[in-house]
Amino acid sequence: MVKILLCCSAGMSTSMVVQKMQKAASQQGLDARIDAVGMEEFNEKIAEYDCCLLGPQIKYKLADFQKQATEYNKPVTVINTMDYGMLNGEKILKAALALIESHKES
Repeated sequence: MVKILLCCSAGMSTSMVVQKMQKAASQQGLDARIDAVGMEEFNEKIAEYDCCLLGPQIKYKLADFQKQATEYNKPVTVINTMDYGMLNGEKILKAALALIESHKES
């Protein structure tokens, strides 16, 4: 099972992205757990997931979150703004899977 955490300022705007990503995962036959949380929950949740994607509105927190995630050896990146705005769950899922794969290889 692939576990992807999405994080935004309050966890609300990413919930629609989560639904689109879950739909894309099920269409691909991928067993995935995808959840959205607010920034304040990042520290307590990151250890449970394979990666974290940040909503574009909190990209200024990327360096801080990457530093925190390093202790759990988890990759963190920002969701592409266009994909986020278009709610393109398929492309965001693909990016998350690529992030996880490239992190395993490094």
